[in-house]
Amino acid sequence: MASRLGRVVLTQDLGFSGILAKAGLAKPSLVSLRLSDPRVANVNRRLLQVLATLEDDVADGIIATVENDRVRIRRLPV
Repeated sequence: MASRLGRVVLTQDLGFSGILAKAGLAKPSLVSLRLSDPRVANVNRRLLQVLATLEDDVADGIIATVENDRVRIRRLPV
């Protein structure tokens, strides 16, 4: 459904990126959060830091792994 609606999936589920990769699809893009502090305030702060830099990439189809100190991007399909 996210792909059909042109949405991006945001998750803290570490297995979701594997599911998306195995599906072999180019969309939807996925932003996977791997933060040491999963509280809402920390998640929101980190997202504000990185979402603007991901804007063009998510339109093309990516898996972005957002960590405390870095962001890794893999193009879809994997």
